[in-house]
Amino acid sequence: MIQQARWYSAVLEDSLPQGGFSLEGGLDAAGMRLAVVTARFNAHVTGALYDGCKDELGAHSLDLATLTSIEVPGCFELPLVAKTLAETGDYDAIVCLGAIIRGDTPHFDYVSSETASGIQRASLDTGVPVIFGVLTTDNEEQALARIGGVAGHKGREAALTAIEMVHTMRRIAGE
Repeated sequence: MIQQARWYSAVLEDSLPQGGFSLEGGLDAAGMRLAVVTARFNAHVTGALYDGCKDELGAHSLDLATLTSIEVPGCFELPLVAKTLAETGDYDAIVCLGAIIRGDTPHFDYVSSETASGIQRASLDTGVPVIFGVLTTDNEEQALARIGGVAGHKGREAALTAIEMVHTMRRIAGE
């Protein structure tokens, strides 16, 4: 069974599409117009997501004085603010950050599903990349592992995704 799994993995790797856009010179955010919308609920997690995102953008040459940062009460409010920002035409990408941690009620399911759908719809409706940097975890330990622990830093990853998507959309548009 283990050999079969290794074989399947090797076949899968060989059959995956290769190529795509390459970004010469790395992920340069200089001159980009970006906004970050952060949910305050679970602030001990979302604050760290925001800090990592902002640090990563700065490390990739974004002038942080140009970064628009907005806080909203919770994740459910992220899509409306993201879509409103995207509709202004003032932003190349918007990053949405939040943390939805499962509790004892079905509230988690409703909020996580509608937040994800709303963020995707904001992006599709406007044509502006709206990045899903929202943690959806079963417990606080999993959330903490995703803000610089063993599972990486999802705020930093969201920043890199935004930069890459701006470059990708510009290349598609022929800019």
